[in-house]
Amino acid sequence: MNESWEREQLQSLLHAGIKERRSARRWNIFFKLVTFGIVILILAMMTGWVGKKVGDEQAGPHTAVVRLEGAIAAGGEADASTMIEGLTAAFEDKNTKAVILQANSPGGSPVQAGIMADEIARLKKQHPKIPFYVVIEEICASGCYYAAAGADKIYADKASMVGSIGVLMDGFGFSGVMEKLGVERRLLTAGANKGFLDPYSPMSQGQRDKAQVMLDEIHQQFIGVVKAGRGTKLADNPDLFSGLVWSGAASIKMGLVDALGSVDSVARDVVKAKEIVDFTPRPSYADRLARQIGVSAANKLVSEFNLQLR
Repeated sequence: MNESWEREQLQSLLHAGIKERRSARRWNIFFKLVTFGIVILILAMMTGWVGKKVGDEQAGPHTAVVRLEGAIAAGGEADASTMIEGLTAAFEDKNTKAVILQANSPGGSPVQAGIMADEIARLKKQHPKIPFYVVIEEICASGCYYAAAGADKIYADKASMVGSIGVLMDGFGFSGVMEKLGVERRLLTAGANKGFLDPYSPMSQGQRDKAQVMLDEIHQQFIGVVKAGRGTKLADNPDLFSGLVWSGAASIKMGLVDALGSVDSVARDVVKAKEIVDFTPRPSYADRLARQIGVSAANKLVSEFNLQLR
């Protein structure tokens, strides 16, 4: 009887071990499948298999919209390459009746804004039968207005903020604080102005004058783009290019805006195509990662000199 009991216990232990190994094997397979699925999903996101692309929408006659939101900067959501991709797709769609740039930006890089303005002019020339409008939401200031000035018409809400046609370069100077703390700045350069605008060194009058010349030059480029785009609509007002901002209602009097309106009202009442298709690009994970890596050096330079249209 003792041998029978031992045999039963041994068989029970063997069965329990087999069941445990089977369970462990099933869980191992399950976790491998989950891991494999996650890897596939990440690869799909990186290669753009997952995520909406420009022009995914299939529509009949429509008003195309591209959204310009946030600070204009290389590598950001509102950089020139992103906007150009969306605008190009919008203009080239056979069912587009008009293109609206939905603007909500305080401005940013003068280079990125200038590239946008040049490309908008090119697309308008390429597609003369497709009207191009700008509709301002909360704000369209400085670099944003630089990009928007070439529109056939500009619309805004009565409370929108518009203008700020100027250029700034800001930063901090720590030389006085360092002197009080007994800290010596040891900056070695090859080239008399290589340390231009270094925040830890005193600014000479020559460097200050050079910076002002550069700001004035970019300001005149900005003014030229606005005058070319708005022409005789602009009011004869000495404050127009001073960097001031106006409400949407006041901007009509200044000639910066043509009329009050929203994306929906312009699509419905002006374009006569109330169906709206969003052509704003949605970059994949890989696109965003590559862009951030590619512009890291440029962002470092911008952070040091902080030249902005805002």
